[in-house]
Amino acid sequence: MDVLVLIDKLDDLVHNAKTIPLSDSVRVDKEEIYDILDQMRATIPEEIKQARWIVKERQEMLAEAKKEAERIIKDARERQERLVGDEEVTKQAERAAEDIVEDARAREREIRLGAEDYADEILNTLEVNLSKFIAAVQRGRERLQGKDEPAEVG
Repeated sequence: MDVLVLIDKLDDLVHNAKTIPLSDSVRVDKEEIYDILDQMRATIPEEIKQARWIVKERQEMLAEAKKEAERIIKDARERQERLVGDEEVTKQAERAAEDIVEDARAREREIRLGAEDYADEILNTLEVNLSKFIAAVQRGRERLQGKDEPAEVG
């Protein structure tokens, strides 16, 4: 039986009891009061047990929820660290790729300028040689035409 019901019974017993004339006192049946008190003594420990069990269950649920929340936070932090790490690796790779591309461009410019200088040198040498050949051809033609006849020795 519920303790509150027993308290209500006790209250009704006192409230409906016969009053003693010329006083605020009432007459109640002692056995009825003891019976209600015995029922209360039997009921209260059971209700206290239930309340303690409920409190214990609540504490266990809270501890479990806290543990789960901590696990979720830990997982989130680890994931964040991995993502930040991945992002940092990506940034490093991008910087390394940019360095490689820049080095390749510098090397390409260096090779191109070297090739242009070499080609210019070859063309200059060819031009000098061609000028000499043209001069030799012109002298040879002039000799053939008699313009540059050797003096006779006689």
